[in-house]
Amino acid sequence: MALLQHSPALHRALFLNSSSSSTAFHQGPAFFPGHLHRSRVTLQVRAEDSPIPPQEVKKGFQSVLDKKDGYSFLYPFGWQEVVIEGQDKVLKDVIEPLESISVNMVPTSKQDVRDFGSPQEVADTLIKKVLAPPSQKIKLVEAAEHDVDGRAYYTFEFIAQAPNFTRHALGAISIGNGKFYTLTTGANERRWEKMKDKLQTVIDSFKVFDVYEG
Repeated sequence: MALLQHSPALHRALFLNSSSSSTAFHQGPAFFPGHLHRSRVTLQVRAEDSPIPPQEVKKGFQSVLDKKDGYSFLYPFGWQEVVIEGQDKVLKDVIEPLESISVNMVPTSKQDVRDFGSPQEVADTLIKKVLAPPSQKIKLVEAAEHDVDGRAYYTFEFIAQAPNFTRHALGAISIGNGKFYTLTTGANERRWEKMKDKLQTVIDSFKVFDVYEG
C-alpha cells in the first residue's frame, strides 16, 4: 500500500503493536496501543480558545471539552461514558451497542495531517490497520479534507462487515499538540438512516485546539 510504503512514520506511530479483535469492536472502534503514557504537566486553555460555547450546543446533544488533551465534540443526549483500555474517551448508547464514539491519540512529530498523505490514503490505512480487525470486510465510502481555523481535518465514511453484524461508521482525524487525534462514531447498518444525521453532527463538531503548559 502506497501510504505504508511512503509514510513509515505513520505506520510506526499508529499501527505498530496496535491490537484489534471482534470483541473490542463490539465495545467501540479505534484499536490504538494501550501502553502510551500521558505527560504529567498542567495544561491550560485560554478562554478565547474554548471551542464549544454553551450557546452553540445543539438541541439533543451534550458536549465534551477536554482541556487537558485539547479536543471537543458533541454527542447525542443520553449516551453514557464507558472506560475501555487503550482509548481516551468512549461514549455509547445504552441500548444499541454499535452506536458509540471513540477518541484516541498517539504522539507524532508531524505538524499537519496532510503530511501523511491524501484523505483516501490515510483513511484507508487507518481503517484497515487500526479501526477494524482483519476478519472484517471493509469498504471506504468516501474521504475528504476540510480546514477549520487554519487546522486541517480529514473526515471519512466506511462500512465494516462482520459475520453477525455490519457497522456503518464516520471518522475525523487531525493533528495538534504533538498528537494524532482520531474520532470515530457509527451505528448498526440497520439503523444508519435513522442515525446518520446525528453521527454527522458529532463529526462536524469535532475540534482540536492548542493547549498551553502552565
